[in-house]
Amino acid sequence: MSQRQLHLNAFLLTSGHHVAAWRHPDAQADAGLNFAHFKRLAQTAERGKFDGVFFADGVAVWDYPAEVIGRSGQIGQFEPLTLLSALSTVTEHIGLIATASTTYNEPYHLARKFASIDHLSGGRAGWNLVTSATDAEARNFNREAHLDHAVRYERAREFYNVVTALWDSWDDDAFIRDKQSGQFFDATRLHPTHHKGEHFSVRGPLNIPRPVQGHPVVVQAGSSEAGRELAAQTAEVIFTAQQTLEDAQAFYADVKSRLARYGRTRDALKILPGISPIIGRTEAEAQDKYAGLQALIDPHIGVALLSGQLGFDLSAYPLDGPLPEVPETNGHKSRRALVIDLARRDGLTIRQLALRVASARGHWTVVGTPTAIADQLELWFREGGADGFNVMPPVLPTGLDDFVDLVVPELQRRGLFRTEYQGTTLREHLGLPRPASRHARPQAIAA
Repeated sequence: MSQRQLHLNAFLLTSGHHVAAWRHPDAQADAGLNFAHFKRLAQTAERGKFDGVFFADGVAVWDYPAEVIGRSGQIGQFEPLTLLSALSTVTEHIGLIATASTTYNEPYHLARKFASIDHLSGGRAGWNLVTSATDAEARNFNREAHLDHAVRYERAREFYNVVTALWDSWDDDAFIRDKQSGQFFDATRLHPTHHKGEHFSVRGPLNIPRPVQGHPVVVQAGSSEAGRELAAQTAEVIFTAQQTLEDAQAFYADVKSRLARYGRTRDALKILPGISPIIGRTEAEAQDKYAGLQALIDPHIGVALLSGQLGFDLSAYPLDGPLPEVPETNGHKSRRALVIDLARRDGLTIRQLALRVASARGHWTVVGTPTAIADQLELWFREGGADGFNVMPPVLPTGLDDFVDLVVPELQRRGLFRTEYQGTTLREHLGLPRPASRHARPQAIAA
């Protein structure tokens, strides 16, 4: 199809993205460890022809009092790469993306795991590269405090370089497996990595053939200055958070403008803002759904979530007072700025801000009919705010069902979204080329 089409990814968070989702009558309360639940969600997203499903990750329990954590509903869930492996066996087309931190992993382990998932799935793996953000995570990995923001990104850049070099350990045609001659692989097509840098020393090669996609798709979610620059250099998809079209347009233009300095085209990076759609067949039904969800929020959980977004504990401040001055953080710098801007722009109290953030953790919440939601998605897509969207259902499974059954057909009717998969790999869904190996031999020039 000649018309430009948007991309859709399903961000699946246990019972849903709303902070009180697990309490909703439609929610699967044990979702985090319920494989049948995730199988159903992945197959629903595949039925909707989504590009991929995505699972976030953190390697610590919230660093808050136990009585607060005990009401959060977000503790106890599968390690995401393990879950991707299982989902690869019950899906055929949809991309499988998961977060893995460059701060608390080693490049060899991660390169091997994602290469394995890419082979298991026939070329559908994606790696969401993050740097982690909390001291709680640091204390699980032999540190008392998180690495400084700048150091995390320096390490992440080197980590990426090592992982992609390891994925190129073998030429695509290295494994001959010729029983007659007895030759299993061609040793001239093997390339040890021999990396020695500031953070890592990795000899290589990787002990698995080159991934089906060449490299699994690399996704990022950082929107700070360092995050934007790393994304422009290395990422193929960005998951981002904006509240207004104007902010989305500014982010989109800024990141796309950085690509040329790395020899990349604007189409080489897809920008997918998060959207949490609350869908009703009428406007009144949608508003009733939203009000019902908001009524389930425990104020202590709302403030704890808000504190985490800001990197600053608000529990000692009055709920109905203004947001105080928030000091700089070594954690999520871009999300901190977004939340503070939201509070200042709309004059929100801590309680009001917590309620707003609890809906989708700082992402864009849209409440309305399928047609109204499709209108908003089309506006952002056509007006330079997005290449597509990271869909964050507030309650699962019903929120994803509603989007697939009601919004996707409207987007398809407008010619904005595929009606069938045209390829088999995540790269093909996203319109991204398969990267050549850095060791590829030059093609002979025809006479």
